[in-house]
Amino acid sequence: MSIEIANESGVAVDEASIVTAARFALDRMNVSKLAELSVLLVELDVMSDLHERWMDLPGPTDVMAFPMDELDSARRPDASEVGPALLGDIVLCPAFAKDQARTAGHSLNDELHLLTVHGVLHLLGYDHAEPAEEREMFTLQKRILADFRAAAAEARRRAAQRVEDDKLLGAVGLGESEPTQER
Repeated sequence: MSIEIANESGVAVDEASIVTAARFALDRMNVSKLAELSVLLVELDVMSDLHERWMDLPGPTDVMAFPMDELDSARRPDASEVGPALLGDIVLCPAFAKDQARTAGHSLNDELHLLTVHGVLHLLGYDHAEPAEEREMFTLQKRILADFRAAAAEARRRAAQRVEDDKLLGAVGLGESEPTQER
C-alpha cells in the first residue's frame, strides 16, 4: 500500500503516525495492498479555499476527502476482489484540528488520527449526510480508532518490555556482545 504524505501546514505533527493510522484503517477495511493514497496537511487559508470551492461553505474545516474518479462507483474499494486503486486525497488542517482536540480533551495527534480515519472512510464511499449513514460511518470510525489505539498501546508495551529484557540480559552477561576490534 502506497501512502504519500506532505506537510504544508506549518504545524509540526507526527507524520509517520498519520500514515500508520491511514494504513491501519485501510487494512481494517480490506483495501487492496496495491491501493494508493495521498495525505496533504495544509494551512487554514488553503483549507478555507478548498472548503469554499468544493463544498460551497465558508471558512476552513478539519478534513476533506477527494476520491479519484476512476473508482467503480457501484463498488466500494473495500469490497472483495478489488485490485489496485488510486483512492484519492485526504486533506487535513492541523491548525483547525488543534482547537477541536483541545475541546475534545485529547492531543492533536489523536485528533489527526480520527480525521485520517474519517477521511479514509469518505474515500471508501461512506458518508454522514443521512442519520442512518452517519450511524454506520461513525460506528465504524469509532471501532477502527479503538482498535488502532489498542494496537499502538500494545506496540508501545512490547517495545518497553524489549528494553527491559535487554537491560536484564545485559546485566547477567547474556546481552548482545560488543563487536571486537581486530588489531
